[in-house]
Amino acid sequence: MGSGISGLEQAYHVLFTAALIFLALMVVLCLIRAIIGPRIADRIVAVNMMGTMVMVMIAILALMLQEGYLADICLIYAMISFLAVIVLTKVYMGVYLEKKEKEEKKHDSN
Repeated sequence: MGSGISGLEQAYHVLFTAALIFLALMVVLCLIRAIIGPRIADRIVAVNMMGTMVMVMIAILALMLQEGYLADICLIYAMISFLAVIVLTKVYMGVYLEKKEKEEKKHDSN
């Protein structure tokens, strides 16, 4: 009976490790998209996805290591990631509106 629980723990460990490896690969791919993304919107979405995947990785580590404080760190990271995406979006909208305003002035003067 005791060996069944040990086997279950080992299966969870393998599953969590595989999930962490998969998520790490996806974070690298999102980083590539954030660097070479043709538009700013692609870059913002990639950064948001990276933040979400890092949160999931921290949550998996909290389960694997059985450390409750990692869940708190995950929540703090979620707030920081959300604020970062909001700031990036505000900056992008400011640049977009400024560019649009310059184009309208240029069009009106012609």
